[in-house]
Amino acid sequence: MQYTNQQIADLVRDDCVHKSVYTDPDLFQLEMERIYGHAWIYVGHESQVPKVGDFYATRIGDQDVIMTRDADQTVNVMYNRCPHKGAQLVPAESEGNTGRFFRCPYHAWTFQLNGAHLAAPMRAGFEGTNFDPKKPNFGMRRLARVESYRGFVFASQAASGPTLTDFLGGVRSSIDNMCDRSPEGEVEVAGGIFKVLQPSNWKVFYENLHDTMHARVTHESSYSSAREQAKILGEMPLELHIMDGNGEPYTFWEKLALCAFDYGHGYMEGIFNPGAIETDPVSHAHFESLVAAYGREKALAILGENRHNTIIYGSGSPHTVFQQFRVIRPLTVNSTRVEIQVFKLKGAPDEVFKRGLMYANLINSPSSNVMPDDLEVYNRCQLGNETNGGDWVSQHRYAGTDKTIPGGMVSVNGTSELPMRNQFRAWKQYMLGQI
Repeated sequence: MQYTNQQIADLVRDDCVHKSVYTDPDLFQLEMERIYGHAWIYVGHESQVPKVGDFYATRIGDQDVIMTRDADQTVNVMYNRCPHKGAQLVPAESEGNTGRFFRCPYHAWTFQLNGAHLAAPMRAGFEGTNFDPKKPNFGMRRLARVESYRGFVFASQAASGPTLTDFLGGVRSSIDNMCDRSPEGEVEVAGGIFKVLQPSNWKVFYENLHDTMHARVTHESSYSSAREQAKILGEMPLELHIMDGNGEPYTFWEKLALCAFDYGHGYMEGIFNPGAIETDPVSHAHFESLVAAYGREKALAILGENRHNTIIYGSGSPHTVFQQFRVIRPLTVNSTRVEIQVFKLKGAPDEVFKRGLMYANLINSPSSNVMPDDLEVYNRCQLGNETNGGDWVSQHRYAGTDKTIPGGMVSVNGTSELPMRNQFRAWKQYMLGQI
């Protein structure tokens, strides 16, 4: 179906959206062009390409790209395509070191690490033709814009638009807080990457990240099991406390802060702390390492910033307390891959990293006791919206009560559906070419 701008605008109302935004393949393709073709999208972290020639192949929307480290230490992002016959230069979703240049496996055309054409066999055969190795169309095409914020590399396929700093806006502070939790102010990807396939539209995951009404319903089996095990043990260790947090009463969730910003971003207040710095040995050691680096006052401020899920719309969700990033990759209209990157805080005690790995295994891994709950309801939403049982998806909770703040809004109640409304406000602006 060919959509007019008016038809797209009619899909999003102030308090609900049409179900086709989750189910229509034509809308999905438009999203790849108008959202992923324009927004700043997280590619990877600089630590994934630490040495010259290192590369990390991934995706931005429906485009295969390569992030690589150049000889001058610049991080480049290019499309994974040889300009000769179109072959991928490196296998999709791969990583490694290509040496000092890229070499096409089909006809051995070679390219510098910044994508510029380097050489082609039997150059005499090009004499008298329009072949010109100095022209950009005979090199690997670079993405229009590439920027790094504190080691997190983003790219945009659009030549113009907001700067990365302006785009991130109010959620820059979440990236800052994750990095500041390192005594050296830097983080690095470590411990491998979980990859989970979700049978649902990509937008469902973003909505669920700040959906505080679902936790005690969807995750009842996991937090009930955690409580039963705690009774047997006679205590509630951190591993069980993490799962138990989803079982808090609605009065708890109502008090949480939900902030929403331009471009669909936002964050929610943390639902628990891993341990008090006075009594928990890991937290205390972490705190002391920050005191040595920054002083007591700043160390308290850094660890006192407690956020659960941050949303960088189109990219995924950093979690500052357990130093990880859930990267959300749309595949088809009803299929999404989530990649969970865990970060090591440089200079912090090793136990802090181990605790982050523990959280990833308990909450985000394919073997998690919690994630299958979400995957089940995501799929049910997808299947239900493909039926004739109704056309609209409700976002009515506390609609009309959102309070305006600089660059965004804040909810009057922690169970508000403000995050969903904010995401679709941005969705509509992207799809209409307004941002």
